[in-house]
Amino acid sequence: MIYAYLRISTDKQTVENQRFEILKFAQQRDLHISKWVEETISSRKELTARTFGKLLAKLNTDDILIVSEISRMGRNLMQIMSILNQCMERQVRVFAIKEGYELGDNINSKVLAFAFGLSAEIERTLISQRIKEALARKKSEGVVLGRPKGSRKANPVLAQHSDFIKEQISSGVKQIEIARRLKVHRHTVKKWVESSSS
Repeated sequence: MIYAYLRISTDKQTVENQRFEILKFAQQRDLHISKWVEETISSRKELTARTFGKLLAKLNTDDILIVSEISRMGRNLMQIMSILNQCMERQVRVFAIKEGYELGDNINSKVLAFAFGLSAEIERTLISQRIKEALARKKSEGVVLGRPKGSRKANPVLAQHSDFIKEQISSGVKQIEIARRLKVHRHTVKKWVESSSS
């Protein structure tokens, strides 16, 4: 499948320039667009709230994604690198027309994949380090870290449904079904049951 992605930030803009560039590029490469994906949304929105996020989720090996420029994909360099890394891991080819980027099964893409992976690792390390430093500072200030004692037993989500949970358990309903009905994770119910019986 060959996907063309168009994005504008406001309804006062138009996708026609992007469409023209993509069509021209596709004709030059003898590519036939299978599906056009358009949306009017800020790149600052989370990927899960964007149509582009859904498109990324369904891209498969040998699919092609075409954008008029790479900034259409994400809000900042780190997000764009993450998106490109996902595409490369799935062996999806990506063309960004204005920048002349072509990501696929070639040495340039492999170098970029290494750079993306390294950048992501550095970012994870920095985040982890910042969290550790913040926790150490709070501890030195005398702040008690972690959950308060007995917090599992007094789970605010489940506390209001304690009678319902006990009734369901005594009726032989499985914990996973109780979790589904209460819209919580099954481990949350399991921990609550264990702490309630202790």
